[in-house]
Amino acid sequence: MTPASTPSPETSAASAAETSAGRRGRRGGGRAARQATRAQQGGASAAFITRKIPTFDPFDEEQLATIEANAETVLADIGIEFRDDPETLDIWRAAGAKIDGQRVRFEKGMLREIIQNSAPKQFTQYARNPARSVEIGGPHCVMVPAYGPPFIRSQAEGRRYATIEDFRNFVKLAYLSPGLHHSGGTLCEPVDLPVNKRHLDMVYSHIRYSDKPFMGSVTAPERAEDTVEICKRVFGADFVDQNCVVINLINANSPMVWDDTMLGALKVYARNNQATVISPFILAGAMSPVTVAGTLAQILAEAMSGVALTQLVRPGAPVVFGTFASSISMQSGAPTFGTPEPTLVLYGAAQLARRLGVPFRSGGGLCASKVPDAQAAYEAANTLQNAALAGVNFMLHAAGWLEGGLAMGYEKFVMDADQCAMIARLLEGPDLSENGQGLDALREVGPGAHFLGCAHTQANFEDAFYRSPLADNNSFEQWQADGAKDISARAAESVANLLASYEAPAIPVEVDEAVRDFVAQRKAATPDSNV
Repeated sequence: MTPASTPSPETSAASAAETSAGRRGRRGGGRAARQATRAQQGGASAAFITRKIPTFDPFDEEQLATIEANAETVLADIGIEFRDDPETLDIWRAAGAKIDGQRVRFEKGMLREIIQNSAPKQFTQYARNPARSVEIGGPHCVMVPAYGPPFIRSQAEGRRYATIEDFRNFVKLAYLSPGLHHSGGTLCEPVDLPVNKRHLDMVYSHIRYSDKPFMGSVTAPERAEDTVEICKRVFGADFVDQNCVVINLINANSPMVWDDTMLGALKVYARNNQATVISPFILAGAMSPVTVAGTLAQILAEAMSGVALTQLVRPGAPVVFGTFASSISMQSGAPTFGTPEPTLVLYGAAQLARRLGVPFRSGGGLCASKVPDAQAAYEAANTLQNAALAGVNFMLHAAGWLEGGLAMGYEKFVMDADQCAMIARLLEGPDLSENGQGLDALREVGPGAHFLGCAHTQANFEDAFYRSPLADNNSFEQWQADGAKDISARAAESVANLLASYEAPAIPVEVDEAVRDFVAQRKAATPDSNV
């Protein structure tokens, strides 16, 4: 069949903008075993990050107030379009907004009041395994894989269209990755399945092959309904009605437009008390002004209009202020990542979300590189670390992103997941316990000696410093003796080892059967379609 893909709006926009052998055996084998152990400790990792260091806030009060005032001007004077959705227009009309065709204008302060009177500042997303449930908001950070690529890339195969087997592989890798707290959503588009049914297999894969929390389908309102119905069979209908068990990405069609597909999915999830990430997707210079302040004003206006709508649909529904903002090359129009201006947008949007009083989402390991090379590493590190310092609560695209979001990379995935685990250690802050202060070590060693053999070092050497399962820190001679492998080759080996060692988490037989039966019924109810 001809591959048919329906990448997320975020992906769609990116697409458009287009020594001796014996010693080697002993040392290498032992190191490989230790690395494998560290790489497969998914079950022992924390369910989410609780930051103990401050956020970095570069915008002052006056600057933030100016941006907020400009956003209110956009909402009151220019307005937001809600296209092809009369029900949503009726909701706004009943709330007191001004309706002109499909354009909606809001009195200054109206949306902020709705949000601050209703939207939760923090909420729990429950996982099938309660020990994996995550806190979204406040001082917490949840690392989430990339979302939406129609292609995959691996060292062995290069770039090709994704399949459902790839999707399952990435669910398994996310489950096995201590640095990732979430199974994610559309990890890749399985283009070997019909468009109108693939969401059923994707949601089932998250439930069967992982017990971490996951994201649902938003490509049509009825697919959102299917996601909720599956969740009811896993968690129980009453539990779902009162608790968040799935979170979902709702993209604005920037600039200043919401379409009926996103609005329909938003309303399904909000009515069912499930979380939505209200997220303008912006390539500055094409979909927003070229300036940082202008882009921030637009982001805030668009986000507030979506966040407030969720609260009118169901007061108290969990919601996240999201943004995906990048710049474009003014020469080619292609998206760029890891550059200074979108970093400032990220910091500003995070501050604005905290002032609004809702959790914040942004991107993680973003890059425009086609392969996991130095460009990918630099750009991904810039976006990942800045997002962590900004105070992002839900860090989507934290692992696997390549090619501006068009490809999910196998090697890039495990490389990014390693970086996510490092970020977690950073956000823990310094240890100032009695052990952390290290006075015993200082007393024992004294002047002029070394600390390698002291009791304190011996007691702490296993976890004193973060140890990457992928990085090579050996001498040149040892690296050469071990095969002179670069990190991509080591990452490919890690992917193969992880997938070979994977064991599915337990699931009650009756739950698995209930979900499988529902999926089968829904597939049988309609013919296959690639729309």
